[in-house]
Amino acid sequence: MPGDLKALILVGGFGTRLRPLTLTYPKPLVPFANKAIILHLVENLVKAGVKHIVLAVNYRPEVMIAVLKKYEEQYGITITFSVENEPLGTAGPLALARDILGKDDAPFFVLNSDVTCSYPFQELRDFHTAHGGEGTLMVTKVDEPSKYGVVLTVPGQSTIDRFVEKPKEYVGNRINAGIYIFNPSVLNRIEVKPTSIESEVFPAMAKDRQLHSMDLEGFWMDIGQPKDYLTGTCLYLSYLTACKSTELADPAKHEAVTAGNVIIHPSAKVDPSASIGPNVVVGPNCTVGKGARLQRCVLLDGARIKDHAFVQSSIIGWSSTVGKWARVEGTTVLGDDVNIKDEVFINGASVLPHKSVSNSILEPSIVMVRPEFPLCPSSTRSAWAASSTSTSERQRRRRLT
Repeated sequence: MPGDLKALILVGGFGTRLRPLTLTYPKPLVPFANKAIILHLVENLVKAGVKHIVLAVNYRPEVMIAVLKKYEEQYGITITFSVENEPLGTAGPLALARDILGKDDAPFFVLNSDVTCSYPFQELRDFHTAHGGEGTLMVTKVDEPSKYGVVLTVPGQSTIDRFVEKPKEYVGNRINAGIYIFNPSVLNRIEVKPTSIESEVFPAMAKDRQLHSMDLEGFWMDIGQPKDYLTGTCLYLSYLTACKSTELADPAKHEAVTAGNVIIHPSAKVDPSASIGPNVVVGPNCTVGKGARLQRCVLLDGARIKDHAFVQSSIIGWSSTVGKWARVEGTTVLGDDVNIKDEVFINGASVLPHKSVSNSILEPSIVMVRPEFPLCPSSTRSAWAASSTSTSERQRRRRLT
């Protein structure tokens, strides 16, 4: 294959759909199954032979640079940031990175950053090479195609015939999964301006019979908002179980694991009388107390679940605490350093960083930060900058102030 395989990952902006988690870390660095979202993509792209990855962002990426520099060294690849002065949609970033993506004849992947699946990049690469067309998009089957743009192929072929946006009558059930591979010639179709690859580039390629589809086997989920992040976590954990992955906690070694599909980081401290599972991720440096009950939830670095607390269908942010006999459920998301007091009930709340909650919240709501932590772009950048330090260092700084 001529030249080195490359990939462009569409990162986008501030990750507002995943707040309050993205007030502490940029979305690509938010953990998913105890690993940064972006790292899942990087590892699997490397397995497919990718040597150069471009991250398309439309804000200054200082926080990500230090982390991703380590990935460069670890995996022997090059990671380049392509920063947009204005949002360029889903196609414009390809043209902006033309010097890298089009420097030789090797194809390149294009991925949305907040999709989880089995990451079959090697299979996609081989399929694309075999059919010889200009591009291939991965499609996934859905139960309700009327909510999406449906991909229709030429009967008996992988060649895409046309797209039907939110069809009122059933025409098919395959939709765009946000994972593509192209020959560099596709760059001749795109200018450096705001452009939608889905509505402007793909229809032209289909008309020329240069766009093919490949079925994505197994699970797929856009994890860009909390409820889908949790669903994606469940799907990913089930996938690990099917693969008999060693990442999963062994119930024989973890007495607290009472149901399947659980990841417990080696540094976490879990009382054996706790009950964990199904579908739980316990992150680094977490503490789970006596009699605590965890179901379908994620604990991020340094989270603390006190004795007899109950957490279900929720995300507990970095260094946050759930008090004794407290109950947290209903897709609640706690940001960084949130303290839920003892015996408090939280149902469906989004609690922004550094908040202490002493009263129950019975209906889904947003719990705003204190005045010294205003929600604005400058504070967001400050939070991101602080996130480059360790949990213990951030705690020490707050004590000093």
